[in-house]
Amino acid sequence: MLRTSQPGPTEAPMRMLKIMEHISLDGVIQVSSDGGDFPHGDWTAPYRTPAGRDAVLAAHGEHFDLLLGRRTYDIWSSFWPTAPSSPLSDGINVARKHVATHRPESLGWGPCEALGPDLVQDVRRILSKDGPDVILWGSSTLTSTLLEHGLADELLLIVYPVLLGTGKRLFAEGTPPRSFELIGTRAMPSGILFSHYTTAGPLPKP
Repeated sequence: MLRTSQPGPTEAPMRMLKIMEHISLDGVIQVSSDGGDFPHGDWTAPYRTPAGRDAVLAAHGEHFDLLLGRRTYDIWSSFWPTAPSSPLSDGINVARKHVATHRPESLGWGPCEALGPDLVQDVRRILSKDGPDVILWGSSTLTSTLLEHGLADELLLIVYPVLLGTGKRLFAEGTPPRSFELIGTRAMPSGILFSHYTTAGPLPKP
């Protein structure tokens, strides 16, 4: 875990920030709903199974907040509010969404909070308050910033047995080097691998 400050004996512990992502073997996270000239559609669909769904649900926990980039928020807000009721869809719809956006007046899917121009300061503020853990989905830009400033505690990669060759990747060029500790893996019959890491600090020197 990169955060070095520890709560005092009378302080509540900071809640955790977890990064979760569906990702190909070559690091692509983009799907057709992200927009742009992307040729592979929703390449995750053929691998969806009840076991995978249950594993994703368990990784979220019973209660959680969300941290979303504006594009992910817009994509999700067009789907989840009208999705059939399920433990996952119900949890996502009631979760508080913290959204990085320059257009806070247009946030219609709540409960939500627009983050200000200082993302790092706002995320630190959110994590310092009482509440459930915060989960980030779907933004390579936010992922790189969180890792650079030591704000992410855990990383769950849901790795699909495909090579895509093109598309937006989770770790953008220039993401600071970091090391991680593997704390668990789980393979699905469909070939998906859940790889769960905790952040461990700077890249070790050789």
